[in-house]
Amino acid sequence: MIDDIKRRALHRSRILEGQLRGITKMIESEDYCVDIITQSLAVQKSLRSLNKLLVENHLRTHVAHMFENGEEDVAVDELLRVYELNNNRAE
Repeated sequence: MIDDIKRRALHRSRILEGQLRGITKMIESEDYCVDIITQSLAVQKSLRSLNKLLVENHLRTHVAHMFENGEEDVAVDELLRVYELNNNRAE
């Protein structure tokens, strides 16, 4: 991984861990549902941010390498699979 992206991805991952622990505590203490939902939505936003970092790293490293080696079809197929997974999740 690219050092800067790895550092930022690890930071985001640690934030996510804390947010999830917070949601668990909120559920255990039976906090107001809307407050729990708000925190859950914040986790989803953090996950999107982490995914963006991971896609950026993949494009800058693996996909660039694939294009250099004439494996454009493999790179495109991979990215289309990720795109489809994301769209299926949104439905």
